[in-house]
Amino acid sequence: MSTLLLLVVFLPFLSALVLGLTYLFDTHKRVNEKFYTILGVAVPILVTILSFVIVLDLMSHSSTTVVTAVAFNWLSIDSFHIDLAFVADPLSAVMISFITFIGTLIHIYAAAYMSSDQGFGKFFSYFNLFLGSMLLLVLASNPIIMFIGWELVGLVSYLLIGFYNKEYENVTAANKAFIVNRVGDFGFIIGLGILFVAMGDNGFTFADIKENIYAIDNHTLTLVGIFLFIGAMGKSAQIPLYVWLPDAMAGPTPVSALIHAATMVTAGVYMVARFSFLYNEIPQVGEFIAIIGVSSALFAAIIASYQSDIKKILAYSTMSQLGYMFVAVGLGAYSAGIFHVFTHAFFKALLFMGAGAVIIALHHEQNIFKMGSLKKALPLVYITMFIATLAISGIPPFAGFFSKDAILNHAFMSEHYTIWVLGVITAFLTAFYMFRMLFIVFVADMKNNHIEHKALSKALTYPLIVLAIGATFAGFLGANEAYGGSDLFKSFISLNDINYSISHSTEYMLGFVNVLVSLLGVTLAYKYFRTSPQEPLPNKRVRTLIINKFYVDELYDRLFVQNLRSLSNFFNKTVDEKLIDGFINNVVHLNLYVASKFTSLQNGKIQHYSIYLLSGVSMMSLLLIYILEVR
Repeated sequence: MSTLLLLVVFLPFLSALVLGLTYLFDTHKRVNEKFYTILGVAVPILVTILSFVIVLDLMSHSSTTVVTAVAFNWLSIDSFHIDLAFVADPLSAVMISFITFIGTLIHIYAAAYMSSDQGFGKFFSYFNLFLGSMLLLVLASNPIIMFIGWELVGLVSYLLIGFYNKEYENVTAANKAFIVNRVGDFGFIIGLGILFVAMGDNGFTFADIKENIYAIDNHTLTLVGIFLFIGAMGKSAQIPLYVWLPDAMAGPTPVSALIHAATMVTAGVYMVARFSFLYNEIPQVGEFIAIIGVSSALFAAIIASYQSDIKKILAYSTMSQLGYMFVAVGLGAYSAGIFHVFTHAFFKALLFMGAGAVIIALHHEQNIFKMGSLKKALPLVYITMFIATLAISGIPPFAGFFSKDAILNHAFMSEHYTIWVLGVITAFLTAFYMFRMLFIVFVADMKNNHIEHKALSKALTYPLIVLAIGATFAGFLGANEAYGGSDLFKSFISLNDINYSISHSTEYMLGFVNVLVSLLGVTLAYKYFRTSPQEPLPNKRVRTLIINKFYVDELYDRLFVQNLRSLSNFFNKTVDEKLIDGFINNVVHLNLYVASKFTSLQNGKIQHYSIYLLSGVSMMSLLLIYILEVR
């Protein structure tokens, strides 16, 4: 199993290297797209199979069983060693199973979506590099190797978001994603630094940290927990470091599906779950995480309700669902948080890929108000996206119901009633804006819409069917006794959950509330968008405020970007040019001035040189006489 674990991590990197070098040296474009497609898709398929083998092996043993693999010793300082090592325990095994599986479906989809693109080979090189980076992050046995994967994911996301780099808008979006993530990563590395010092000579693997966590004082743990979560804020797009996520839609749709469904944005949730033993010691930080999570969820849901770009609606939806996940892990329901990561991967990948199919069919149109009546033209896309919309809205028996229900129930039972209420309101808005999008795109009769659609290839549509099956049935893996299940997911993943006893009657009541508010959201969307779409909010100022995303980007631009630009100009024009360069230039000018004066002495006249010589001898003679007299 150790060999399989190494292959899972290194095969995507190897394929990315081969694809990249082939594309780089193929200057005459002689390599056929089939080569890039076969290698680019075959490796994720193989890695998926290997991941399933590892998961099945873990399932056949106890929940405490882990598979370890050491590639080589990466760093040694005296007795301290850091190995490039990987661990597959139930948590990481669950993560790699759906990362690779859904990643493979997105790769297949991307092969059709990116067909005939000039950068086809480069795209698949980046894609496989991204997959390998995420697997490195998830399987790392210690925080330092995790951080390397964490940074690689950020780097490759920059390359993918700005893939069409000839357009200024795309380059700006990629830069924004990269810079905002670096802000979060600065907090992450500070947290790791504090933890590293606190651990001393006790090692620095996750197992070492868990074993010695009780020897670290609460104040230090609090600082570590806060700084680590700052990293998660950036990577998982939570308030206030979320502004990069909507702009990341500048990348090709397969990139959006991969980043937003099962990989990059879920890294922050995974990191908190991986450090669950730490966060259980600092519940006050956990509450802070939950507050940020529910605030982000509600904030993003409000903005999504008035967006017109189909991909940006889904982007804010991702931010909102991530907020639910942070509510769960913040309140100690780590299994519920990872379960929502698991179910979300299916229906969110399906939504993005379905949106991409619509965009392709309508010749790259993304404004939902220029669509409409696509139900008959794209029946398969409509049915699968309808299933995904039901799942994300929390309608039973689809996957999102079970995971979202577990999170909201835990918030209620932990007596965080404000968080629970805000979570329920967000559930209402989620159903509203998702069905708003569905009705406008597929059902409403848009009389001004004359866009002709084109047929879609099987590679674009078949992955939607597979994901629709997952969005329908994946939730049953986490169904508890109240709904006729045995909570297989929670019992397998076996995290450090804080559990509360809840009666079946209470659970049914809370589930009824969750479903009721979702149905109210569906009803409201049906009322306003089923036939002739019109926004229900009458107040023009409020509508403008929401459509412009509460002007947060403009606020950040004024507070940070412009001030930093002014500061940079000050250092450039004043400090650098006038002080530093000015001092050096003045020294040079002084030397030139002095040199010009001395050059007048070098006039070539012998009589002048004789005077200089006599003057010098005279001065030296007088000096010598003075010295002798003093003695």
